[in-house]
Amino acid sequence: MKNSILVLLLRSFAFLPLRLSRALGRGVGRLIYALKLTPVHVSRVNLQLCYPELSPDAIEQLCQQRMLQLGQAFFETPRVWSSSNAWLQTKILSVEGMDLLQESLADDLGTLLIVPHLGNWEVIGLWLSPQTKMTSLYEPPKIPPLGRWIKASREKSGATLVPTDVRGVAALIKALKRGETTAILPDQQPAQNSGIVVPFMGVPVPTMTLVTNLINRSGSRAILATALREPGGWRLHFLPVSDALYSEDQVTAVSALNDDVARIVALAPEQYQWEYKRFRVQPDGRKIYAKNP
Repeated sequence: MKNSILVLLLRSFAFLPLRLSRALGRGVGRLIYALKLTPVHVSRVNLQLCYPELSPDAIEQLCQQRMLQLGQAFFETPRVWSSSNAWLQTKILSVEGMDLLQESLADDLGTLLIVPHLGNWEVIGLWLSPQTKMTSLYEPPKIPPLGRWIKASREKSGATLVPTDVRGVAALIKALKRGETTAILPDQQPAQNSGIVVPFMGVPVPTMTLVTNLINRSGSRAILATALREPGGWRLHFLPVSDALYSEDQVTAVSALNDDVARIVALAPEQYQWEYKRFRVQPDGRKIYAKNP
């Protein structure tokens, strides 16, 4: 019953104008910050780890800005899932790096988009799917009605979804070898034996090897991508990755992946998913998110 009510509530947000949904989201973000809820604590810890050069006041300001962005993402995403591609096109304010993207899509080597949890990552796939044959991994959320909604949204734009298992990875490699496109969110906790520990913004963290394995096995080109929130819509950015990402040495390549993610996060740090417990597994066993008694 709770799950059904949540999905019904989210679906109601889809009818709100984008400007209104974002205003409501900022209000909720202020409330989250004022109540010092868990996202505030986790974001503050992550920001302190990743920006040790910032003053406590600067960290706190960035943490507060992040809560406003978190609220906006929560309220605007149902509209993104429910709207047509024609509507989405009207909300794309500009595309930075379009020449890089078009050159890659025209190449027979295939395109691997690296899309961190920055801005609104749903926008990238939904905007791009009608323009290129796209295959992506999909792991349904724990709420089945929500999963069906997300799946229908991505498929209606033309994407092919495959499971997050060996068969799904094989499907991605085949798609890339056919010269097609896929997108990977690279900054989440990898499954056991699917990552190695390398630094992200100076902090050791298990990092997925999937991106570099796909590049090595398919020979495809990789591009950084994000949809940053701006008044009235989103501004898309496509950036080249570093040469080191193509290294055959896994540590070098995966380290470069984290460096590239940090580089694109620098475009709008307040829009990054700092509330995610990215550093919960530490080599020395520290519990860095434990609150002081």
